[in-house]
Amino acid sequence: MEVTRQKLDNLRIQQVTAQRMLKGDVRDEDLEQYVEERLLFTTLEKAQNWARANAVWPATFGLACCAIEMISVIGSPRNDLARFGAEVSRASPRQADMLILSGRVSIKMAPVIRRLYDQMLEPKWVISMGACASSAGMFNNYALVAGADRFLPIDVYIPGCPPRPEALMYGIIKLQKKILDQPDLGWRERYKAQGTEERA
Repeated sequence: MEVTRQKLDNLRIQQVTAQRMLKGDVRDEDLEQYVEERLLFTTLEKAQNWARANAVWPATFGLACCAIEMISVIGSPRNDLARFGAEVSRASPRQADMLILSGRVSIKMAPVIRRLYDQMLEPKWVISMGACASSAGMFNNYALVAGADRFLPIDVYIPGCPPRPEALMYGIIKLQKKILDQPDLGWRERYKAQGTEERA
């Protein structure tokens, strides 16, 4: 009851202040204070990173059994990625900015994945999902790449065989925090690798 009364009093104060402002009865100092309390200042870079972190679009790409777990996160209502702005899966790498390596990576598939990654526009990020993509897992043999970080820069590793849907969501949250905290995530700048773009 007391909380409701306080809310009503605050609403009445705001209404009276708005009426006085419309009539021009508010002093310059009061008007300046009113405006300063309601303004939010930031830099363009922080606003860009906030927008990027809250609209991370994954590529529609799966390699093996972890892809089923990834699909259950992206497509199911229980583990809805729309809460994180990552529900828009893109079939074209030119429209995606996140690549989720979900499953074992064979030596024959590594150049294809690298080409897909090179076709993505900057800024772009990679999540290594599951033990196989991170370290070849239980399929550690001559036909597999023992860790996707041998040919791609990985931003977030998600362990498990298979990782739970909650683990993938947590990995996406960690990636969002990384995007917000470190705006210079472009791998060419990070590794001083200018000039390594794929030539047609």
